Amino acid sequence: MAVATPSNSSPQKSRYAFIAILFITLFLFTIFVLTKRALEPSLFLYKDYFTQIPSSSSASASASPSPSPSSSSSSTNNSHISLSQSTSAPTVDPPSSLLQSTSAQPTQEPSSRSEFSDENVQDPDHENENVQDPDRENVEDPDRENESSDLKESNDQNGGENENPDGKMGEIPCDLYVGSWVRDEQYPLYKSGSCPYVDEAFDCQSNGRRDSEYLKWRWKPDGCDLPRFNATDFLVRLRGKRLMLIGDSMNRNQFESILCLLREGLHNKSRMYEVHGHKISKGRGYFVFKFQDYDCTVEFVLSHFLVKEGVRFDEQGKSNPTLSMDQIDKNAKRWKKADILVFNTGHWWAHGKTARGKNYYKEGDYLYPQFDVSEAFRRALKTWASWVELNVNPKKQLIFYRGYSSSHFRGGDWDSGGSCNGEKEPAFSGAILDSYPLKMKIVDEVIKEMKVPVKLLNVTRLTNFRKDGHPSIYGQKGSTRKEDCSHWCVPGVPDAWNELIYATLVFQQTKSKSTAS
Repeated sequence: MAVATPSNSSPQKSRYAFIAILFITLFLFTIFVLTKRALEPSLFLYKDYFTQIPSSSSASASASPSPSPSSSSSSTNNSHISLSQSTSAPTVDPPSSLLQSTSAQPTQEPSSRSEFSDENVQDPDHENENVQDPDRENVEDPDRENESSDLKESNDQNGGENENPDGKMGEIPCDLYVGSWVRDEQYPLYKSGSCPYVDEAFDCQSNGRRDSEYLKWRWKPDGCDLPRFNATDFLVRLRGKRLMLIGDSMNRNQFESILCLLREGLHNKSRMYEVHGHKISKGRGYFVFKFQDYDCTVEFVLSHFLVKEGVRFDEQGKSNPTLSMDQIDKNAKRWKKADILVFNTGHWWAHGKTARGKNYYKEGDYLYPQFDVSEAFRRALKTWASWVELNVNPKKQLIFYRGYSSSHFRGGDWDSGGSCNGEKEPAFSGAILDSYPLKMKIVDEVIKEMKVPVKLLNVTRLTNFRKDGHPSIYGQKGSTRKEDCSHWCVPGVPDAWNELIYATLVFQQTKSKSTAS
């Protein structure tokens, strides 16, 4: 009789089954992990390079640039814009979003205009400005339907997309600041009295100036042509950005000019407003104008010297002004938030205590009994340059410094009976045309030494010609008191400064396109 013997096959089968289950479990777990990672969004899509003004198109622009309405037939691979025009600093390419036209998609309107005072309110990147109006959600704005066609029509009038007219691989083809003023019957670019943002002091025609030939001049570089100014295209380039002008009343002069120029590019002009509800006036030092359709702002911050003004008290308790050459202006915290900055200082360095330099200039806690104004200007500019290098990212921000603009007083100065009344055309000869003040030579030296590229808007020589462009006695209705031969009528000469900013952006964009191709 056969006897059954135990077999070891059952334990072996159990072991193989356990190993198989373990491998299957590990395999399924690996698939789960890999699938989860594949489904996670890539973090780089969420990098916000311009956090100060949320743009509805910024995320999509990071992933895949879309064609501009002004260049539907041209390549959009212009992602790196060279700043090689600046000879004063190493070349660093800013992001293309600062210089190129982006697609003109409608942006959602904030629920209401914020009306608040400078004292209680945060800057224009306040979170309330980002709240969308639920009544407007998913509703197409009829005023924006014509934006693309407006831009196309404007470009057609300019002979196509506004690019470098000389086609020199996109580089700025000549020195834009060596040239002359030529008559152009298409000027001014907006009618006198049509813009509500011109301060009375610059509104010469409304104040009684009857001659208008001073409005018919256009700046023409000797070696090339500037692109025709296109307000809509400029606004498209500013989409989602903050353009800020920082400086004295000359920069406010330029600020009012650029507001009027850009206003001409709006189909519905009511969609431009000052976010605090303030009206333009010389007594206020901070303005923020919002362009709703383009989700951008144009701002002005007053700073007479770019460095810190202060007060000291003498033994009798009398207050006296001081200027700290080694400390940046107290409002510099606002400057950091802009994408494009335009700085200036100059005219206040020629007046009063600033020029005399007695018990006025400070470094640290030390008050100099006497100090030379030219050296003070140099040290102040170096303080500004240090601030720029510490606080500006040239890959995200674009910096301009606008040079000194010329005054034209005859027979005295602004406070001693100087006059420019009766001047009706530019100067075409004379020593003044070659005038280049010491302060501009200092500006040249300081910018040349900077590590961060700064675009110098060197308007000094082009303003030398324009003895006819000042308010003179027409800075106020019915006034024949002290004449203003320093500031400029608007419309007028400051429009050319803004045309040069626009031309710089157009030329540099063309370079990015030619490089990408």
